[in-house]
Order: sequence, then structure tokens, then C-alpha cells
Amino acid sequence: MSADAAKSHPLVQALVHLTAGAAGGVACVVSGQPFDTIKVKMQTFPTMYRGFFDCSVRTYQQEGLPGLYQGTTPALLASVAENAVLFACYGFCQQLVRQLFGLSSVLELSDLQSALAGSFSSVFSSMVLCPAELVKCRMQALHEMKVTRRTALAHHSSTWATVKNIFQSEGLLGFFQGLTSTWLREVPGYFFFFGGYEVSRSFFTQAGQCKEDLGFMALYCGLVPTVIRALPSNGALFLAYEMTRKKLTGLLDRTP
Repeated sequence: MSADAAKSHPLVQALVHLTAGAAGGVACVVSGQPFDTIKVKMQTFPTMYRGFFDCSVRTYQQEGLPGLYQGTTPALLASVAENAVLFACYGFCQQLVRQLFGLSSVLELSDLQSALAGSFSSVFSSMVLCPAELVKCRMQALHEMKVTRRTALAHHSSTWATVKNIFQSEGLLGFFQGLTSTWLREVPGYFFFFGGYEVSRSFFTQAGQCKEDLGFMALYCGLVPTVIRALPSNGALFLAYEMTRKKLTGLLDRTP
């Protein structure tokens, strides 16, 4: 088998998608875990905190920086597993959609057809996402659950202890609580996710090129002027907002 044939082999492509998806999942969790932790705490205990800032500060005061990264291990597992399966299945689902529409190559798929393939692939990724995300959410809200006496787990419970607790109290099916809701979120969500991705690739593709010829630097064209522009433009935005608000408030106050 030639090198080009090996590269285009479905199994090789699936492994490439799987590895790249896993790397993307790690980057996503590391950068966004503190914000996700605060979101989960506020959603699980809506009356306990006054807002995002209050929840962030109190979590840091009570649990330190590790508190903001509570549940990182299952979050990493969830994100890596989800993205690995998602992108691996994306390649498979592209082939499936290609066959459904009678096309000879996945390169012939339209942006809409690629979005459909992405939507199909989320059905499979949800199966690994749901259990890991359940464990993550339980760990993120452990402090609040202990305060409200909703759990007997220790405050610094490990991932394994949380898994054991769920299995012992709810059984194997307990890990799949919310699977239907996950599908309702993921299937349409990833239609637009992959649709937006493919539309963006089409937009940046120059005449005579194909999507595979793109480099990521095209996404950063004009970065320097954008950053420079942000300072005066955003300052002007808030200045105009404040001046207009004060002017209108003054006019309203004078209205009999």
C-alpha cells in the first residue's frame, strides 16, 4: 500500500480524527474548567449565591484554587472521550452521508451535508459524555451538597469514590441519567457546530484551493489592527453609552 493510500484509509483517518479530537478536548477543559464549575454550582444551588462573582469568590475562599478545578479529572475524561469519539465518528458519518447522497468522495460533501454528519456523530459521543459529565457535576457540587446534607461523601472525595457512590446507590443505569436531554442538546447543537466549522472553512478557502489547503493562520488575519482598534472603539462605546444613558435619564427626570 502506498503512503497516499495509507493516509486515506478510513481507519487511519478515524485515528487521526480521534487523536486530534482528544487533544482539543484537553485544551478545552484546562481553559474553561473554573467557569464550568461556577456554572454547575449556580445551576445546582440557585439560591445559595448572589451571582457569578459571589460564587467565584466564595468558592475560592472556601476551597482555594483546587475548588475551581473540582471535577477536572472526570471533565478531562468526558471531554477527551467525547471529542475523540465525536471526531472519529464524524469521519465515519461523513462516509455514511457520502454514500446516502451517492457521492464519490467526502470532499464533495456540501457544508449542509457535513453538518448532518456531525449531528449523527453526536449520538455516539453522547454515550460516553453522559456518564463522565454526571460524575464531573457531582464532584463540582460536592461542597454545596455536603453543606445541605445531600451526600455522605467526604468533601475531598475522589473521582473513584464518586463513581462507586453512584453505582452503589443507583446502579449502572444511574450513570446514564439525562441521556435523552443530552441527545436533545448535542444532536442539534453539533449540527450547527460542524455546520459553522465547514462554512468557515469554505469562506476562507481561496479560488483554486480546497478546504484541505487551509492553514490556521487565516483565522488571525488582521489580529494586530483588531487589538489596537479594541482600545479606542470599546472606550468610545462605553463613553457613548454612559453619556446617552445619563442624558436620557435626565430628560425622564424632568418629565412631569
